[in-house]
Amino acid sequence: MSRLAQTAGLTDIQQEILATVRDFVDKEIIPVATDLEHRDEYPQQIVDGLKELGLFGLMIPEEYGGLGESLLTYALCVEEIARGWMSVSGIINTHFIVAYMLKQHGTQEQKETFLPRMAAGEVRGAFSMSEPGLGSDVSAITSKGVKDGDEYVLNGQKMWLTNGGTSTLVAVLCRSDEGHPEGTAPHKSMTTFLVEKEPGFGEVRPGLTIPGKIDKMGYKGVDTTELIMDGLRIPANRVLGGVTGRGFYQMMDGVEVGRVNVAARGCGVAQRAFELGVSYAQQRHTFGKAIAQHQAIQFKLAEMATKVEAAHAMMVNAARKKDSGERNDLEAGMAKYLASEYCKEVVEDAFRIHGGYGFSKEYEIERLYREAPMLLIGEGTAEIQKMIIGRRLLEEYRFQG
Repeated sequence: MSRLAQTAGLTDIQQEILATVRDFVDKEIIPVATDLEHRDEYPQQIVDGLKELGLFGLMIPEEYGGLGESLLTYALCVEEIARGWMSVSGIINTHFIVAYMLKQHGTQEQKETFLPRMAAGEVRGAFSMSEPGLGSDVSAITSKGVKDGDEYVLNGQKMWLTNGGTSTLVAVLCRSDEGHPEGTAPHKSMTTFLVEKEPGFGEVRPGLTIPGKIDKMGYKGVDTTELIMDGLRIPANRVLGGVTGRGFYQMMDGVEVGRVNVAARGCGVAQRAFELGVSYAQQRHTFGKAIAQHQAIQFKLAEMATKVEAAHAMMVNAARKKDSGERNDLEAGMAKYLASEYCKEVVEDAFRIHGGYGFSKEYEIERLYREAPMLLIGEGTAEIQKMIIGRRLLEEYRFQG
């Protein structure tokens, strides 16, 4: 275990879980990640291994068959997995957001129906807020759910759905005007619907189509898709929490968990970039000595390591704040913002250390260089994080004149 990014105060169980995950990453993910990524191949064998380790039930309560671990434990596991291959951490992230939303906001029937199968990895979760013309403006959602007897009829097009093809349960945010008079604030007239479906592409159930994978610059292997609803009928008991109009708040609660996850991913990718950079710098020789002996490279390594440490500390703080039951949107926003920006910078510095070889697909840093930009926009752009941080700071430091 490296000296960087250590976490004080962990229990013996947490340390054992992390050691197991790190060993799995070193043996089962890192050796195959670049090859699978270049082929854009879904890492089924890796996912099966994570399922055997019980990671799909990591945060699900023991009464539903999970391990009942904290967000901190989960975030530290994500950090390790992203160090191996960021796409794998994306596969479990959306699953955990849906499981968390069910645990926090679901009815008892919904919890009993889904959580045990999610803990076993039999049901795989995905969540969907974004739309083609939406971006970060969640209030502009146009997808709609209309009550029709004991069902809701859903229509609309969603975008950027991670695990869209492989998932079997999707939490979908739609407008639902039922019981909310005209003029109601947009965020008070949204509902989260739990949509069950078959894995795969095309029409996966009547009224629901997953067109196919979106071709991306990086973040390959994991399937990112659209989701098209055209007369999709959902039983009323699949409204998350059983009450309409709460979807925005449920999703934002889940996104706070997601932002800690993205911060953890940034920490993991940055750690791997540092490992690659510091290793290569000791192997590559110029002017009669290893480039690590040149002051310019030592300065760069010092900056990279400091950024890894700072991002890790903020991520851990945000996770612990959420675990305590306190509001953590400020801490999660700061952690996501700093970790994603630092990740980009550390990866670029490692790329520069590799020189021309960093541009070759034979070297792992080439993959990281294409993966890091996704973290700058996932779960809210840097600009969105700064808006959240700024507003919360003004709440905390309100002028008393």
